[in-house]
Amino acid sequence: MAKKLFVRTYGCQMNVYDSARMADVLAPLGYAPAERPEAADMVILNTCHIREKAAEKTFSELGRLNLVKQERQARGQDMTIAVAGCVAQAEGGEILRRAPYVDIVVGPQSYHQLPELVARVARAGGQALATDFPAEPKFDHLPDDGAARGPQAFLSVQEGCDKFCTFCVVPYTRGSEYSRGVAAILAEAERLARQGAVEITLLGQNVNAFHGEGPGGGIWGLGRLLRRIAEIDGVRRLRYTTSHPGDLDDELIRTHRDEAKLMPFLHLPVQSGSDRILQAMNRRHTAADYLRLVERLRAARPDLALSSDFIVGFPGETEADFEATLALAEQVGFAQAYSFKYSPRPGTPAALMADQMPDEVKVERLGRLHERLEHHRLAFNRATVGRIFEVLVERPGKKPGQLIGRTPYLQAIHFDGPTRLTGTVVPVEVVAAHGISLAGRVAIAEEVAA
Repeated sequence: MAKKLFVRTYGCQMNVYDSARMADVLAPLGYAPAERPEAADMVILNTCHIREKAAEKTFSELGRLNLVKQERQARGQDMTIAVAGCVAQAEGGEILRRAPYVDIVVGPQSYHQLPELVARVARAGGQALATDFPAEPKFDHLPDDGAARGPQAFLSVQEGCDKFCTFCVVPYTRGSEYSRGVAAILAEAERLARQGAVEITLLGQNVNAFHGEGPGGGIWGLGRLLRRIAEIDGVRRLRYTTSHPGDLDDELIRTHRDEAKLMPFLHLPVQSGSDRILQAMNRRHTAADYLRLVERLRAARPDLALSSDFIVGFPGETEADFEATLALAEQVGFAQAYSFKYSPRPGTPAALMADQMPDEVKVERLGRLHERLEHHRLAFNRATVGRIFEVLVERPGKKPGQLIGRTPYLQAIHFDGPTRLTGTVVPVEVVAAHGISLAGRVAIAEEVAA
């Protein structure tokens, strides 16, 4: 009988991609997907270290999994527990010490070694730890094929970060910047298209820093790569995330202007509107730099909508600093944004800074910023009512006859239609804007032509 694998994924889209590739590397060992941990012979927690108290939340989840493991063992069924991702990289042997029932700890640059680690634990028992940064890129060891995953697909083109923002653990958990070769990326994109992917999102911790070796030599940037992937049959929509303002070059801006398959939606984190705080964060851009980029992007593609990330309550943030953040958010008018209270990450420079902010100040400022960001998001959504968009249908909705899709602006939209439309791109008119989604109806051909 096939063994069963359950992967629980936390955090970013890169982790979603990594989880799928972990399933791919374990498939030759006979592992097929399980719908819940209780039915799995192996459970992987693919962790994220960005959110507050990430390590403690991981240990809490491991405690629950240990109970499941004990119940299975009482029935004569074993379970292998593995911890992967950024918490695994950061905590390493501490996980094995605090949770001795964990069998494998593997960092995000080493998960191609999972078959070897599983075999080692099965042969010799004990625990296995792989949190080094291997000299050979993991992508060279991943299988060339994988399971089809629906109309949307993630494709990792770049990993790691050399920016060393003072609040961020990514350079320590994902390593320095590495870009895959163009030939390997194109081969994976073509495979995804053959398997039915209509929309491909290129991923990287700092994706617009991509500088991969081209098939005939020379270095390609992200803009050139996007244009080439757009030529693949079956690919109708392209996205990329996450970007750093310092790496948004002229070629990429021109690609936003010229490539219709590149969706008019860009996530471009700014973090703060205060130059003093941006400098303390080591962001390497000013508020004015960011606003100039926004101006250039909107000049290149007037229908472009922007999303961003904000951190409030960074050490030493004054009311004036926070007001500058509010002013920037107001000036840009983000269609979508994510805002967070600053929380120290062990090992990062910001965790050692003086003037750590009281939590009540962080909470109050976060509430004020969230209110403004929500105002702009709702205004953007309401402005789409009456418009017709090409919508990628993702899946059936909760109600009979209902479908869920995404607009070019990544808004969720629900409408009635037959399930055969799943995986296709259809014209949908927006008829209402709700709190977190849109309502629509399929538009007839005459309306689209008009």
